[in-house]
Amino acid sequence: MKLAFVGQREYFNYTSLQAPAGGVEPSFVHFFPGAPPEPLVAELEAIDPDVVFVWRPELIPHGAFAGLKAITVGYLTEPLPRRNREPHRDLVARWENLRNADPSNFDRIVSFDPLVAETVDEHMRVWRSFPIPVADSYFTPVNEPNARPRVLFTGRSTDHRERFLGPVKKDFDTLHLAHGVTDEELLPFLATCDVGINLHNEPYPTFENRVPAYLAAGLLVISEPLSPHHGLQPGRDLLEVSEPHHLYELIAELQRTPHAFDTIRRNGRRAAERWRTSRVFPRFAEDLIADVRTFGRGRSAADGNAMLGAA
Repeated sequence: MKLAFVGQREYFNYTSLQAPAGGVEPSFVHFFPGAPPEPLVAELEAIDPDVVFVWRPELIPHGAFAGLKAITVGYLTEPLPRRNREPHRDLVARWENLRNADPSNFDRIVSFDPLVAETVDEHMRVWRSFPIPVADSYFTPVNEPNARPRVLFTGRSTDHRERFLGPVKKDFDTLHLAHGVTDEELLPFLATCDVGINLHNEPYPTFENRVPAYLAAGLLVISEPLSPHHGLQPGRDLLEVSEPHHLYELIAELQRTPHAFDTIRRNGRRAAERWRTSRVFPRFAEDLIADVRTFGRGRSAADGNAMLGAA
């Protein structure tokens, strides 16, 4: 089965299947916001995939996939408002962006966060949810900690994040990669660090994909409280902090005793196995085909027989 991923390569190549696995042959088509759809569609037609998997479906222009034979899946990667909760202005802006997505482009919609399904269903129905996976190339053994543990954060600066990061960057060996280092370029940095910090973009709960990426690389993850946890248990697989001084105290403890949280670090690495792309996408493809066989396509303009004869 041929599975074509579509998205910005610098952000989503490492979350896509990169080599054949479980009967799935992957490819990746780079597409950036505002790009014309014609070259994308032409490349997809040349690949002739059975399934097209789009990271951030809101970026695909209206009607662009009307003529594609492949089953099309849109994966929602951005945090969104949740029902019965006053939304942060950042979430409102992301929701307005998503409302520009054309539901007729996609047979199925998938979200990284099951708790936004009720909101999204107003515009297009969420079929299922699972966290953003991690490419097999990110998975490494847990290394011995450095004598002075090194701390890593990958993500842009916001006032909220700097409340946590500022004191840590001032007093400890901390690497903050704000932009421009993604995919394969990130691997050498992960290999030299002991701790991966996860902070929300703004003060609202979510689950960032850097968490499984850090865990896969064998780092000790210290995060703001996650929601949902996707099976991770605080205190067993990672550490959670609610205030900047809690983060500072944990990093200071690691400076005194680098092996202090070795068990949690190794537990987290084992937990990351569930997010290997070579495990996730063959299973996903199998479930997708079974669902389409049973319930049909979601796009009336598409060829309803695509992929239904596959094994």
